[in-house]
Amino acid sequence: MDAVQKKDRRKKFWSIFNFAFANIGGSAVYMTFGTYFMVYVTSAMFTGVPKAQANKLIAMITGLIFIIRLVEVFIDPIIGNIVDNTNTRWGKFKPWLIGAGTISSLLLALLFSGIFGLSRISATWFTIMFIPIFITFDIFYSFRDVSYWGMVPALTEDSHERSLFTAGANFSAFGQNIVTIIIVPVVTYVTFVFTGSHNEGQPGWTAFGILIAVVGIICSFVVGLGTHEKHNALRAVTKQKTSLKDMFWALAHNDQMLWTAFPYLIYGFGNASTAGLMFYMFKYVMDKPGLFWIAGLIPTIAGFFTSPLYPIINKWVTRKTIYAVSMCSMILAYILLIVSVDNLPMVITAMILYYVPQGFIFMAVILTLTDTIEYGQLKNGTRNEAVTLAIRPMLDKMSSAISNAIVGWVAVTAGMTGTATAASMTPGGISLFKLVAFWIALFLLVIALFIYVFKVKISEKKHAEIVDELQKKLATEGISGAQAADNTTAQTEVTMPGAKAATIAVAAPVSGVSVNLADVVDEHDHKGLPGNGIGIQPTEGKIYAPFDGQVLMLFTTRHVIGLRSNDGLEVLIHVGLGTVNMRGEGFINHVDSGQSFKKGDLLLEFNRDKIQQAGYKDTVVVLLTQGDKVVQTDYTQQEVVSHGDELVKAQLKK
Repeated sequence: MDAVQKKDRRKKFWSIFNFAFANIGGSAVYMTFGTYFMVYVTSAMFTGVPKAQANKLIAMITGLIFIIRLVEVFIDPIIGNIVDNTNTRWGKFKPWLIGAGTISSLLLALLFSGIFGLSRISATWFTIMFIPIFITFDIFYSFRDVSYWGMVPALTEDSHERSLFTAGANFSAFGQNIVTIIIVPVVTYVTFVFTGSHNEGQPGWTAFGILIAVVGIICSFVVGLGTHEKHNALRAVTKQKTSLKDMFWALAHNDQMLWTAFPYLIYGFGNASTAGLMFYMFKYVMDKPGLFWIAGLIPTIAGFFTSPLYPIINKWVTRKTIYAVSMCSMILAYILLIVSVDNLPMVITAMILYYVPQGFIFMAVILTLTDTIEYGQLKNGTRNEAVTLAIRPMLDKMSSAISNAIVGWVAVTAGMTGTATAASMTPGGISLFKLVAFWIALFLLVIALFIYVFKVKISEKKHAEIVDELQKKLATEGISGAQAADNTTAQTEVTMPGAKAATIAVAAPVSGVSVNLADVVDEHDHKGLPGNGIGIQPTEGKIYAPFDGQVLMLFTTRHVIGLRSNDGLEVLIHVGLGTVNMRGEGFINHVDSGQSFKKGDLLLEFNRDKIQQAGYKDTVVVLLTQGDKVVQTDYTQQEVVSHGDELVKAQLKK
């Protein structure tokens, strides 16, 4: 491994590490608010307030959260559109990650303080202050969350690396499980220090809110300063301003994104309701609140295995199969909880079956959604990164809204508020708890499973075909067409009447036997490829720079690289036929998008044996992609060429 590769690997490692580390804070903030805010509201926020008034305030908060989260069906895509249209010297995501992440974390601490104790002093002023503070918190948290997940396709073009970034982020989501493990001990301990009482009081909740806020702020700066967006031709399309009308049109016409999102929403409703009521199960049904840490420990341990294992398993098993098996495990867990909620060993078994598969389900959904970006780009001509990946956080928040509403309603209706204990629970209250936490959730998961299995068509193989189709389209339309909006790399070219064409020499990028494009046999054994170019049957596995210039793009699968010479000639080098299906396996790039190079520099290596063993052809195709601007081409008559030999002379209109 040469020094360039080692440096590149170190850079990628730290980028993945920093991106993943940031989700410790992000997931902790989400879990603290999404799951435990209503626990705080129903148990401590209104301590000392008359019960009737407290119940009214709880109902107000529950209703407000529910309404705002439903409104976010429209707000989150708009936030994604704002992020997609952001263009600063620091990129489109970092300003939102740092700024919005800091503001939302500070407001979280404020909310968990009962707005400095105002919740117990004045119901009127508390209501007046709570509404704008909560709305502001929610909007800024949305900007942070949408920016974080929308950043994935901007960090890498490589499909395997995308799964590593996503797996890393999902792995570090143990931040939310750590919250579950420590929340009761921390809140109880701090409350005891300040009041002498062994319960979950206001001082403990305030301290916990501050602790999570500090972690959230630190992690926002880590991801903002420790990751690097890539600038390339495919992403340049996203620099074009997209109107709200065009955005909603593109989302509405991306059917595979919708079919992926819909079952995830249904799954989320059931899962969020169960997660939100888990504390109540330990405290009011099992009478074992001190064991609630188990509900955090199991998913924490599981997270250390599921996320790293997913990319490995996915090499052999399709993500649809992974999704289906994981959902069946959760369905079995619900059945066990329904019949044995009072049996601790059975409850622990059920929780293992419930929590372990969730990482696999998340990975399958987020990677399917990521793949629908290219699907939408091919189908609708629009590439929406942040908007598409804003769908998943939006659905999570909708699920959280349902969870908060249900938790608040169940807590009040079943009598699980204030100083209530397991001994004071009625059979009707327990039955209501089981109906909402287990039976309804079980029904929703079964529906979600059937929808995903039968309606989602974006498989790994299908996505590879879509990428290949995009590449063919790009080769036909020209590379610069995808870069028209990129002021940093696009060149302004004006054709003057009578202007002469410049003659530009292109060297052979690889050694081998030259083949007329009309005689190239593709992966389907069809003879003749369209376009202006030449084929080379290689005798080596290295691609060298055919001129001095710049890398315009390196495709996600690494087998296609787009170049522009310093004279303005654009060339697409396609390594192998059908190799898109290898998803980058057997390819090593020595340059990156936007990087300059000199003639003869090593650009790419490919393993010819792996290509042939996979059943594909290793023919290298060199295409000139500027259509009518290339007015004349003179290809070599040599049958055997070495890299660096003159391959073609092209006349390019200036």
